Amino acid sequence: MSMMSAPSMDSFWMPFTANRQFKANPRMFESAEGMYYKTPDGRSVLDSTAGLWCVNAGHGRTQISEAVSRQIQNLDFAPTFQLCHPMAFELAERLTKLSPAGMDHVFFCNSGSESVDTALKIALAYHRVKGDAGRTRLIGREKGYHGTGFGGISVGGLVNNRRAFGSLLNGVDHLKHAWTPGTEFTKGQPEVGANLADELEGIIALHGAETIAAVIVEPIAGSGGVWVPPKGYLQRLRDITRKHGILLIFDEVITGYGRIGGAFASNHFDITPDLITSAKGLTNGAIPMGAVFVSNEIHDAFMTGPEEAIELFHGYTYSAHPVACAAALATLDIYEKENLFNKAYELGEYWQEQLHSLKEFDVVKDIRNYGLVGGIEFHSGDKPGQRGYDVFEHCFWKGNVMVRYTMDILAMSPPLIVEKEHIDEAITALRNGIKALY
Repeated sequence: MSMMSAPSMDSFWMPFTANRQFKANPRMFESAEGMYYKTPDGRSVLDSTAGLWCVNAGHGRTQISEAVSRQIQNLDFAPTFQLCHPMAFELAERLTKLSPAGMDHVFFCNSGSESVDTALKIALAYHRVKGDAGRTRLIGREKGYHGTGFGGISVGGLVNNRRAFGSLLNGVDHLKHAWTPGTEFTKGQPEVGANLADELEGIIALHGAETIAAVIVEPIAGSGGVWVPPKGYLQRLRDITRKHGILLIFDEVITGYGRIGGAFASNHFDITPDLITSAKGLTNGAIPMGAVFVSNEIHDAFMTGPEEAIELFHGYTYSAHPVACAAALATLDIYEKENLFNKAYELGEYWQEQLHSLKEFDVVKDIRNYGLVGGIEFHSGDKPGQRGYDVFEHCFWKGNVMVRYTMDILAMSPPLIVEKEHIDEAITALRNGIKALY
């Protein structure tokens, strides 16, 4: 292998990447273990983003890789259309023990994007089987990220993810961004802003409740820049949607599986939506998989026709793939054995204080945090996004820490095996980078 020439980088069109910029000076990994990646030049790089919000149990977990190896040798694939395998049922039952009460059903897919599109389709189909076929409108929110399927970018609120792809789905509207000027540098949830949820009443008045199928929001907006909901905001959304017979979908692709404390943000905030989307941490990022949690009321509405009739014409070739199920079950074992869903409670305050110590720099516009998620926003310079990119680059090459940047916002979400010394290492790299650049 060492005698072979390095492959050309031309063939791979990388996702969400400035390909020409990257290939001129590539940032590459070749292995990973625990909290660290290893680069081809032998450097250890601290992973402060859990890969891409997904490696919640840390890298190189042999329990997961061994489960995957055993499964792929025993049963590499089995269809789940009119046939199945036992682990699909085992995993679904195991997951429903983590979800809020009354959400006892799971529909499997392969990613967060598919999880969102699945939830949206279930919501539309539910109203149809209930005799409310006129409820076809979907409501998202500004700065929301719901994957890259056509449903997800339609309800999503990030313009760069939408602008190149035409008119998208019809009948979609958006809530305003759930943030109030003057709440910069809030530690945890802002005290003001719950009233922003009342805008939903205005959207309902405009379109008519009888036309709206569902509202979808992230409990904490991650990819759009780490935006924490004001106190009372999510409960107000729940109250309004329930009042008008509108389904509420929580997109927990990022917040699910321990990110802010507890299994899901739904449990953490004690708010039960009608559908929950999840993926990422479900398999610790080892094998692609998504899971949609469905309320009993929604599920049971589909189970009223002839027993021989297919209830929902939806699914994927790889739904509940046996190897993905093996990875997920092993991942859940680790979460439980190591009590990782409590890590955000144990280290959240320390994480918060260390993050907010970066407020000392004038270039820092805002710092937002909750659980083990953090966002640092810079004042934009002459070229919007440049400061975020420059600090990201400095951290990677000089600080040996990986952070994630979106324009002038850096996001961090470390694996849940993180300890105080790892937090210190990440904050030191950020501090040194900001000092060196600004």
